[in-house]
Amino acid sequence: MELAVVNINGTETGKKIKLNDEVFAIEPNDHAIYLDVKQFLANKRQGTHSSKEKSQVSGSTKKLHRQKGTGGSRKGSVKSGTFVGGARMFGPHPRDYSFKLNKKLKQLARKSALAYKVKDNSITVLENFNFDEPKTKNYLNLMNNLKFENEKTLLVLGDYNDNIYRSSRNLHKSNVMAAKDLNTYSILNANRLILTESSVEKIEEILNSEK
Repeated sequence: MELAVVNINGTETGKKIKLNDEVFAIEPNDHAIYLDVKQFLANKRQGTHSSKEKSQVSGSTKKLHRQKGTGGSRKGSVKSGTFVGGARMFGPHPRDYSFKLNKKLKQLARKSALAYKVKDNSITVLENFNFDEPKTKNYLNLMNNLKFENEKTLLVLGDYNDNIYRSSRNLHKSNVMAAKDLNTYSILNANRLILTESSVEKIEEILNSEK
Protein backbone atom coordinates (compact mmCIF):
# COMPACT_ATOMS: atom_id res chain seq x y z
CA MET A 1 0.00 0.00 0.00
CA GLU A 2 1.26 3.48 -0.89
CA LEU A 3 0.45 6.79 0.80
CA ALA A 4 1.20 10.30 -0.38
CA VAL A 5 3.69 12.30 1.70
CA VAL A 6 2.59 15.78 2.78
CA ASN A 7 4.68 18.65 4.15
CA ILE A 8 4.06 20.84 7.21
CA ASN A 9 1.95 23.18 5.05
CA GLY A 10 -0.49 20.35 4.39
CA THR A 11 0.28 20.07 0.66
CA GLU A 12 1.43 16.93 -1.13
CA THR A 13 5.14 16.77 -1.90
CA GLY A 14 4.75 14.47 -4.91
CA LYS A 15 6.52 11.70 -3.01
CA LYS A 16 4.89 8.44 -2.01
CA ILE A 17 5.87 5.96 0.67
CA LYS A 18 5.15 2.24 0.52
CA LEU A 19 3.85 0.66 3.72
CA ASN A 20 4.93 -2.88 4.50
CA ASP A 21 1.89 -5.17 4.25
CA GLU A 22 3.32 -7.43 6.97
CA VAL A 23 3.01 -4.52 9.42
CA PHE A 24 0.14 -2.36 8.15
CA ALA A 25 -2.11 -4.81 6.30
CA ILE A 26 -2.44 -7.91 8.47
CA GLU A 27 -5.76 -9.37 9.61
CA PRO A 28 -6.30 -7.65 12.99
CA ASN A 29 -6.33 -9.82 16.11
CA ASP A 30 -8.83 -8.30 18.55
CA HIS A 31 -7.83 -10.51 21.49
CA ALA A 32 -4.18 -9.50 21.17
CA ILE A 33 -5.28 -5.85 21.20
CA TYR A 34 -7.42 -6.48 24.29
CA LEU A 35 -4.55 -8.09 26.21
CA ASP A 36 -2.01 -5.41 25.27
CA VAL A 37 -4.34 -2.52 26.18
CA LYS A 38 -5.26 -4.28 29.43
CA GLN A 39 -1.58 -4.62 30.32
CA PHE A 40 -0.85 -0.98 29.43
CA LEU A 41 -3.63 0.30 31.70
CA ALA A 42 -2.77 -2.16 34.49
CA ASN A 43 0.89 -1.12 34.45
CA LYS A 44 -0.13 2.51 34.89
CA ARG A 45 -2.04 1.78 38.12
CA GLN A 46 -0.22 2.90 41.26
CA GLY A 47 -1.77 0.24 43.46
CA THR A 48 -1.24 2.38 46.58
CA HIS A 49 -4.82 2.03 47.87
CA SER A 50 -4.99 0.91 51.49
CA SER A 51 -7.51 0.42 54.29
CA LYS A 52 -7.23 -0.32 58.00
CA GLU A 53 -7.97 -3.69 59.53
CA LYS A 54 -9.07 -4.26 63.13
CA SER A 55 -5.50 -4.39 64.39
CA GLN A 56 -4.78 -0.95 62.89
CA VAL A 57 -7.87 0.93 64.09
CA SER A 58 -7.64 2.77 67.43
CA GLY A 59 -10.28 1.89 70.00
CA SER A 60 -11.02 -0.29 72.98
CA THR A 61 -10.75 -4.05 72.71
CA LYS A 62 -13.21 -4.53 75.58
CA LYS A 63 -16.09 -6.87 74.81
CA LEU A 64 -19.20 -4.67 74.62
CA HIS A 65 -21.52 -7.05 76.46
CA ARG A 66 -21.70 -10.66 77.48
CA GLN A 67 -21.80 -13.32 74.79
CA LYS A 68 -25.25 -14.75 75.55
CA GLY A 69 -28.51 -13.75 77.16
CA THR A 70 -28.90 -10.22 75.76
CA GLY A 71 -31.10 -11.11 72.79
CA GLY A 72 -28.70 -9.26 70.50
CA SER A 73 -25.88 -10.30 68.27
CA ARG A 74 -22.40 -11.14 69.52
CA LYS A 75 -20.04 -8.15 69.60
CA GLY A 76 -16.39 -8.62 70.37
CA SER A 77 -15.00 -5.08 70.01
CA VAL A 78 -15.96 -1.54 69.05
CA LYS A 79 -13.33 -1.85 66.31
CA SER A 80 -15.55 -4.27 64.39
CA GLY A 81 -16.35 -3.33 60.83
CA THR A 82 -20.08 -3.33 61.67
CA PHE A 83 -19.66 -0.14 63.73
CA VAL A 84 -19.19 3.42 62.51
CA GLY A 85 -15.48 4.25 62.85
CA GLY A 86 -14.60 0.58 62.86
CA ALA A 87 -12.30 -1.32 60.54
CA ARG A 88 -12.87 -1.93 56.84
CA MET A 89 -13.76 -5.55 56.20
CA PHE A 90 -11.95 -7.12 53.24
CA GLY A 91 -10.67 -3.71 52.16
CA PRO A 92 -7.99 -3.01 49.52
CA HIS A 93 -4.27 -3.17 50.28
CA PRO A 94 -1.23 -2.04 48.26
CA ARG A 95 -0.53 -4.39 45.36
CA ASP A 96 1.18 -4.52 41.97
CA TYR A 97 -1.29 -4.79 39.06
CA SER A 98 1.32 -5.22 36.34
CA PHE A 99 1.69 -8.44 34.38
CA LYS A 100 3.84 -9.67 31.52
CA LEU A 101 2.96 -10.48 27.94
CA ASN A 102 4.86 -12.34 25.25
CA LYS A 103 6.86 -9.99 22.98
CA LYS A 104 5.38 -11.47 19.79
CA LEU A 105 1.85 -10.99 21.11
CA LYS A 106 2.58 -7.31 21.79
CA GLN A 107 3.98 -6.96 18.27
CA LEU A 108 0.84 -8.57 16.87
CA ALA A 109 -1.33 -6.16 18.88
CA ARG A 110 0.48 -3.10 17.51
CA LYS A 111 0.30 -4.44 13.95
CA SER A 112 -3.42 -5.06 14.43
CA ALA A 113 -3.98 -1.52 15.72
CA LEU A 114 -2.08 -0.08 12.74
CA ALA A 115 -4.10 -2.27 10.36
CA TYR A 116 -7.32 -0.82 11.78
CA LYS A 117 -6.00 2.70 11.20
CA VAL A 118 -5.18 1.84 7.59
CA LYS A 119 -8.67 0.42 7.06
CA ASP A 120 -10.19 3.61 8.47
CA ASN A 121 -7.93 5.82 6.29
CA SER A 122 -6.70 7.44 9.50
CA ILE A 123 -2.97 7.49 8.72
CA THR A 124 -1.17 10.53 7.32
CA VAL A 125 2.51 10.42 6.31
CA LEU A 126 4.32 13.68 7.03
CA GLU A 127 7.64 14.85 5.61
CA ASN A 128 10.44 14.94 8.21
CA PHE A 129 10.55 18.34 9.90
CA ASN A 130 11.84 20.22 12.94
CA PHE A 131 10.99 23.35 14.92
CA ASP A 132 13.71 25.92 15.61
CA GLU A 133 12.29 26.43 19.11
CA PRO A 134 9.56 24.95 21.26
CA LYS A 135 6.38 26.95 20.60
CA THR A 136 2.81 25.78 21.01
CA LYS A 137 1.82 28.13 18.18
CA ASN A 138 4.07 26.22 15.78
CA TYR A 139 2.35 22.94 16.57
CA LEU A 140 -1.10 24.52 16.33
CA ASN A 141 -0.23 25.87 12.89
CA LEU A 142 0.88 22.38 11.84
CA MET A 143 -2.43 20.85 12.97
CA ASN A 144 -4.38 23.64 11.26
CA ASN A 145 -2.50 23.08 8.00
CA LEU A 146 -3.26 19.36 8.17
CA LYS A 147 -6.89 20.17 9.12
CA PHE A 148 -6.65 18.10 12.30
CA GLU A 149 -7.12 20.97 14.76
CA ASN A 150 -10.34 19.47 16.18
CA GLU A 151 -9.20 15.85 16.25
CA LYS A 152 -7.25 13.77 18.73
CA THR A 153 -3.89 13.13 17.06
CA LEU A 154 -0.79 11.05 17.62
CA LEU A 155 2.40 12.22 15.91
CA VAL A 156 5.09 9.53 15.66
CA LEU A 157 8.69 10.65 15.11
CA GLY A 158 11.65 8.58 14.01
CA ASP A 159 13.60 9.73 17.08
CA TYR A 160 12.73 11.85 20.09
CA ASN A 161 12.68 15.59 19.31
CA ASP A 162 12.53 17.92 22.31
CA ASN A 163 11.33 21.01 20.41
CA ILE A 164 8.39 19.19 18.81
CA TYR A 165 7.45 17.40 22.03
CA ARG A 166 7.50 20.58 24.12
CA SER A 167 5.50 22.42 21.46
CA SER A 168 2.66 19.90 21.77
CA ARG A 169 2.52 19.06 25.47
CA ASN A 170 0.06 21.86 26.38
CA LEU A 171 -2.49 20.59 23.86
CA HIS A 172 -4.71 17.94 25.43
CA LYS A 173 -5.76 16.49 22.06
CA SER A 174 -2.21 16.12 20.76
CA ASN A 175 0.30 13.42 21.62
CA VAL A 176 3.88 13.07 20.35
CA MET A 177 6.16 10.06 20.77
CA ALA A 178 9.14 8.34 19.19
CA ALA A 179 8.61 5.21 17.10
CA LYS A 180 10.33 3.04 19.72
CA ASP A 181 7.72 4.09 22.32
CA LEU A 182 4.69 3.40 20.12
CA ASN A 183 2.07 1.28 21.88
CA THR A 184 -1.33 -0.20 21.05
CA TYR A 185 -3.29 2.01 23.44
CA SER A 186 -1.88 5.26 22.04
CA ILE A 187 -2.55 4.17 18.45
CA LEU A 188 -6.20 3.34 19.13
CA ASN A 189 -6.75 6.33 21.42
CA ALA A 190 -6.01 8.78 18.58
CA ASN A 191 -8.46 9.67 15.81
CA ARG A 192 -5.60 10.48 13.43
CA LEU A 193 -2.20 8.81 13.28
CA ILE A 194 0.52 11.04 11.79
CA LEU A 195 3.72 9.22 10.83
CA THR A 196 6.85 11.03 9.75
CA GLU A 197 8.83 9.44 6.93
CA SER A 198 11.60 8.36 9.29
CA SER A 199 9.15 6.81 11.75
CA VAL A 200 7.64 4.49 9.12
CA GLU A 201 11.01 2.81 8.60
CA LYS A 202 11.60 2.54 12.36
CA ILE A 203 8.15 1.06 13.01
CA GLU A 204 8.59 -1.56 10.30
CA GLU A 205 12.04 -2.43 11.65
CA ILE A 206 10.76 -2.83 15.23
CA LEU A 207 7.60 -4.79 14.40
CA ASN A 208 9.31 -7.14 11.95
CA SER A 209 12.17 -8.02 14.28
CA GLU A 210 12.53 -11.58 15.60
CA LYS A 211 9.85 -13.13 13.43
